[in-house]
Amino acid sequence: MIELKTKAEIEAMKPAGRFVGSILKELKEMTKVGTNLLEIDDFVRRQIESRKGAESCYVDYAPDFGTGPFAHYICTSVNDAVLHGVPYDYALKDGDLVSLDLAISVDGWVGDSAISFVVGKQQDPEDLRLIKCTEEALEAGIAKAQPGNRLGDISAAIGEVAHSYGYPINLEFGGHGVGHIMHGDPHVPNDGRANHGYRLRPGLVIAIEPWFLKTTDEIYQDQKDGWTLRSSDGSRGAHTEHTIAITENGPEILTVRE
Repeated sequence: MIELKTKAEIEAMKPAGRFVGSILKELKEMTKVGTNLLEIDDFVRRQIESRKGAESCYVDYAPDFGTGPFAHYICTSVNDAVLHGVPYDYALKDGDLVSLDLAISVDGWVGDSAISFVVGKQQDPEDLRLIKCTEEALEAGIAKAQPGNRLGDISAAIGEVAHSYGYPINLEFGGHGVGHIMHGDPHVPNDGRANHGYRLRPGLVIAIEPWFLKTTDEIYQDQKDGWTLRSSDGSRGAHTEHTIAITENGPEILTVRE
């Protein structure tokens, strides 16, 4: 069921969004060649434990698309991994493409956001192009999150950017409603038909999250951890996400990273 938030409830969601955004900003600055994925996970754990009213949305999370409960505080996806990456004992190498996806509840309200970046000096232009595509697609999707538009307008805007870059699009996983829980209605695909679908109204809070792979739209679940989603052909992926609220004045980003 799609839930609309009051103005007061949207205000109550902002601390969680700002908290998630600030952690991702700090993680991007501190993640270097040699940083271990478990260090990133532990940093997030300590941030959550130090914040009154904060709880991880990932620890013990057990949806039907995972294998058993998730046991970490952040998703760390590297190179051919693009979603639901489980942190493990791996030191990042020069040129690794890293996607960090973080969802935290503060005082019962969730903020959900993701970033992708390349560590080190070996910045492959193709990796940077892929990341830029997800960022531009996110901006395009947010721009269409206007009262009176349709959900398909957001999806179509995201898909148009991806198609312009020549990247294939997977529709199995996409954006979603956000509120007291991390994943709610509606589903927000990364491609679709303009002027179709649910009519957008003030009070709707959704996560918009373009993610693309360089040369395929097919993914598989890593059986070693039962969670990490990887490209079927080994090509790299990138993922960018914001939680936004639709207001009478247009979209408002709740997971700002300034």
